[in-house]
Amino acid sequence: MSSPNRADVSLAPMAADRLPAWIEESKSEYRADRVRSGETLEQATDNAEQSFTAYFAAGEPAPHHHVFDVMERDERVGSLWIGPQSLGNTTDWWVWDIAIDEPHRGRGLGRAAMLLAEQEVAAFGGTVLGLNVFGFNTAGRRLYESLGYETSSIRMQKVLTEGAR
Repeated sequence: MSSPNRADVSLAPMAADRLPAWIEESKSEYRADRVRSGETLEQATDNAEQSFTAYFAAGEPAPHHHVFDVMERDERVGSLWIGPQSLGNTTDWWVWDIAIDEPHRGRGLGRAAMLLAEQEVAAFGGTVLGLNVFGFNTAGRRLYESLGYETSSIRMQKVLTEGAR
């Protein structure tokens, strides 16, 4: 498969009727990533619930948060959630979640979506766009570094007893 033409990739606000299923899927994937990064299932579940409750309290995105479908021509190929890094701050923005659906990965759609995210953030008055990437996500880290994102902190851990997690 060839790389998409950037003009063929766009962001479309996610329809309200799709949002509940997306919230559950995104929460589930976030929980799984946290477990893969070393948290217990209980810790990961608590963290995912807290995050999604804070930013989707009424089942809708918090103020200034936006959930988009990533589109290639007329086909939905992924999703993107952006919003201020903290409530009440409208200059420092965050990529809360980006996911390209499995059959569409490796074709440059994530890159195109990130570039569109930067444009959206600038249009909303944001001056900084940050994100978190789990240590095991080497493809994501390479993508973000190639787009000019710089490491601002590194969280490290060591499991001290075998079978503790």
